[in-house]
Amino acid sequence: MKRYRADLHLHTVLSACAELEMSPAAIVTTARQRGLDMIAITDHNSTLQTKVVKELGEEVGLTVICGVEVTTREEVHCLAYFGEEERLDQFQAFIDQHLPILPLLPGSYQYQAVVDKSDGIVRLIDNFLNVGLQKSIDEIEAEVHRLGGLFVPAHVERPLFGLYSQLGLLPDGLQCDGMGIMWRSTAADIRNRFRIPAGLPLMRASDAHSLEEIGLGYTELEMESCTFDEFRQALQGIGGRSVCCD
Repeated sequence: MKRYRADLHLHTVLSACAELEMSPAAIVTTARQRGLDMIAITDHNSTLQTKVVKELGEEVGLTVICGVEVTTREEVHCLAYFGEEERLDQFQAFIDQHLPILPLLPGSYQYQAVVDKSDGIVRLIDNFLNVGLQKSIDEIEAEVHRLGGLFVPAHVERPLFGLYSQLGLLPDGLQCDGMGIMWRSTAADIRNRFRIPAGLPLMRASDAHSLEEIGLGYTELEMESCTFDEFRQALQGIGGRSVCCD
């Protein structure tokens, strides 16, 4: 068993709130420089940038988990992770089906760009991606799990877009594989403040929107190898695998 350092909440230039410097190549280079073994790309309501980052990561020995930060109808931000590209594409189709089409207002946000390995812009997305889907948190969680993905409410302690600020509690029956916390927070404080069950793993991440922020928050994963399947087993505590952000 080996301990791996993972930052599992990063945004690329596809997210309107991210800096223009957040290209796939720059993210991968910076992640390696910061000593990360695994990252996850989690743009707002879009998976379009994940595969190119994964390809670049494979070239330098960095494991990249393909994911997305999806916004629920209640405006809770949740992370969904997938190990198979086919399942990732199916979840993107679900997002597209239920995402309201609103314009990206000039001057209010930056570009939402899909970028290739060489930092060339392939496509610009005109509709604003960071809006709530017309689906509840329960419906989105059910779809993620139906497709074999992992479901993790993001930055649960945030005063906006966090699970507890938006809903006030952890809904009965909501099947979470973990809970995300902000990089400044301590696991013990968050677990005590919100009475999070001891068996539910907490994951600290940077939620990076700039290169400077990558790796500010990370989670240590005790696993046999640095893969999606091992990550899943670590969240479940199988065979001595574990998740630690203390």
